Formats: sequence, structure tokens, C-alpha cells
Amino acid sequence: MTRWIPDDWTFHSDAVADRFEDHVRESLPWYDLATFGVAHLVRCYLPPGGMIYDIGASTGNIGRAISDVLDTRDGDLVGIEIAPEMADRWESPGTLAVADACDYDYEPFDVAVLFLTLMFIPLRKRAPLLNRLREFCRPGGAVIVVDKTPLLPGYLGASIHRLTLAQKRAAGITMAEIAEKELSLSGVQRPLDDYLLDGFTEWLRVGEFAGHIWEAT
Repeated sequence: MTRWIPDDWTFHSDAVADRFEDHVRESLPWYDLATFGVAHLVRCYLPPGGMIYDIGASTGNIGRAISDVLDTRDGDLVGIEIAPEMADRWESPGTLAVADACDYDYEPFDVAVLFLTLMFIPLRKRAPLLNRLREFCRPGGAVIVVDKTPLLPGYLGASIHRLTLAQKRAAGITMAEIAEKELSLSGVQRPLDDYLLDGFTEWLRVGEFAGHIWEAT
């Protein structure tokens, strides 16, 4: 099967949204493992009656993964998704706001999740967004991030990048499709700068991608 890849990657596409669930698992074989890890951390930091934001909610993957803890703890989830095409396919407990997370009017919350989100947000908006989340996160809460990080220098960095390529090829994606997707992401997806993660602790690492958490005290 040939996968359709736009010349400039966008989530404002019915074709992309229709295949999102399959595509992300093909491209990132560890996607469900990372989802499980995020769901576990939410369980650790969400108090009874707590509030969680799923920022860059896509089709509701995180909300579905934490549906049990939302139910047992009477938690309130608000998903934020900028692309109406993705929002149309959202299935999750809670409510969904079709909005730009960088301009959203946040209320005090206990947990915020940014799952493969920051790398698609313009660089100039990333630090202000994270600062706002720190400001509104209640004591004892957390901000959880899973995202792409810069490659290490030298041969080790090249080797880790090749691991990513090998994972995708093992999932059945052709090298031509991998190259087309990489070119499509040019200028759209950019790894996180290290300074953005000051105060965060790494809890997951798979090649070029990592999970980080910031705890509010």
C-alpha cells in the first residue's frame, strides 16, 4: 500500500486525519509503550476530582488511555486540538476545545500532557506555553512531555538516527516513504531545544524521542 504524504506536512487534512492512528504506530513503533507510560504518570499525579489538559489531543489517544482513572477519581479532562480535521475524529472522555494551545485561556489544573505536540509548535511560542503551564499547574501536579529531541553529535548521533530509520522500515514503511515524510516535515517539525526542558526530568528515551516530566511544588 502506498501512503499519501503531503508535500508540506499538515494535520489540517482529512487524508492525514483518516490514517493518523495507523500512521503514527507505523512511524513510531514505541507509541503504545509511551502512551502506557504517560497514562501511568497521570495516575500518579492526578488527585481525586483533579483536572487534566491533553494538549495536542489529536484523535483522543491519551484520553482513552486514562479513561479508567478519570472515571474512578472523577477527573475532568479537557483536550485541546488546533486542527478541526483531527477534532472531527476525536473519541475520548471529557471535552474538546478546537483551539490554539498557545492562546488558550487555561484554568488551574493538576496534570498537562503534551504528547508529540511541542515539535509542531513554532519555536517562539514554546517557552511562553511551558511557562504558562507551570504557572497554572497546582502544587503536587505535573507537566508531562513526550517529544523529539536534538540528535547527539558524532557517530553516536548518526547511529541513533539510523535506529529510527530501522524501526520504521521494520514496521513496513518503505525507504522512499520515509524520505518523503522527512522532507514533508521540513520546517514543520523541529526538535525541542534543551533549554526548554530546564527543570524537567527525563523518564523515557527511545532513540531521538524522549519523555520528560516537570513537578509542581
